[in-house]
Amino acid sequence: MNKVPTTGIAIIAVIYYIALSVLAEYPAQAGSLKLDRAAFQYAQELVSAGHFIADGKGAWRGHRRSADEENEFIRLHGFAEYAKWHLGIDERYPENTKRRYKFPYGDFKNVHRCGLLAARSRAAEYGYHDIEDAAARLTEMINSKNERAAPLPPGQ
Repeated sequence: MNKVPTTGIAIIAVIYYIALSVLAEYPAQAGSLKLDRAAFQYAQELVSAGHFIADGKGAWRGHRRSADEENEFIRLHGFAEYAKWHLGIDERYPENTKRRYKFPYGDFKNVHRCGLLAARSRAAEYGYHDIEDAAARLTEMINSKNERAAPLPPGQ
């Protein structure tokens, strides 16, 4: 009769447990983060009203709000207003927590094209296609409004 080393069984058990844990948790996490349609509509209204900055890719790092700015905004306006500035909602977290709101796109005054580009890229990376599509549509709105607002060259 062959004996299987107990350490080998323990290692296999740990690997099996980890694999089951990861696979069991993944669908719950994937379904818990979704597009906040109210925030998307709010962003569309802001862009339509001209409240946007048509900045370039990579500028978001310098334009996004700091934690202190976010906290002050929440203190003054509450989480309902804070939520409007994020395209994603993670339903695993309570409404009155910052962790619930994902994919920021503006600075509490204007929609930033660079914020939308960052949100679109990150959403694509993690497979949140509804958020990716929303960010793309908003970016297209900004690009379109920006092109229409550009002055014509002299003589045209």
